[in-house]
Amino acid sequence: MFALLVFTLVGIGAQLVDGALGMAFGVTATTLLIFSGIGPAHASAAVHLAEVGTTLVSGASHWRFRNVDWGVVAKLGVPGAVGAFLGATVLSSLSTEAAIPVTSTILLAIGVYVALRFSVRPPAVAHARTSPHSARFLSPLGLFGGFIDASGGGGWGPITTSTLLSRGKTAPRTVIGSVSASEFLVALAASIGFLVGLGRESLGNLLVVAGLALGGAIAAPIAAWLVSRVPATLLGTAVGGVIVLTNAQKLFTAFEISGTASTLLYLLIVAGWIALLTVSWRRSRLTRAESAGALERLEPARPELREPAADRTS
Repeated sequence: MFALLVFTLVGIGAQLVDGALGMAFGVTATTLLIFSGIGPAHASAAVHLAEVGTTLVSGASHWRFRNVDWGVVAKLGVPGAVGAFLGATVLSSLSTEAAIPVTSTILLAIGVYVALRFSVRPPAVAHARTSPHSARFLSPLGLFGGFIDASGGGGWGPITTSTLLSRGKTAPRTVIGSVSASEFLVALAASIGFLVGLGRESLGNLLVVAGLALGGAIAAPIAAWLVSRVPATLLGTAVGGVIVLTNAQKLFTAFEISGTASTLLYLLIVAGWIALLTVSWRRSRLTRAESAGALERLEPARPELREPAADRTS
């Protein structure tokens, strides 16, 4: 019962991140599971099996709110499923000792990318409800994202969502909705790949799967509330730093880096993380100030936007 509670809390934390950013359920959950002592292949298998349910619900919800471009789902999700199957079989063939540095390196790189992406150059905002991108662009992106997602235990969202948002040609809601819907295909293919590579061992962590799925279901409405309160730039930078620190610890252990060297490296990572958090915080305050200024300029022409006097003093 205690183990179920722990994995449910992991699922809640991962879903809070994913719901707020449209990415990082897999990378966050896998990082926490590996840190708790579960092998990389088994952790990734458990996460993807749980994601079969969570991504199905997420995709259906986005479809209901008209956030899905089915052209993107087909062009991105089908190659992503192929890449995920290949990535799962590759990871399954590695020993636990060999997989830890490989997986941690991939996760650390994704963490650096997420932190930099949301602090230094946040995704541009577009308004197009359909994507103009062709299969020539989306298919290789999906293939690469699916392979990294399965072999690294996560990365579909950080790679595909961030890339599509950075292009600035599609509305964020459509990008996030389409990526979330296509992730069901990726999670399903990865789960099949782990079943082929690990056999029955891939089903040996059903308690983990149940906890992650339950936590994701609990956190979904909370994440919807959180995303309206916490700036995505700040949250994305914070999550990226946590992922980097956690996987750096794994790499230091794998390569027997300790003492003064590891302390200096930790200090450098923390110093860089604090600097990026500062940039994100200032950027979020500037954006908030600009939004408030725009609202004030609208008030003379739109009296209904003014709050009643009683509300302003409450």
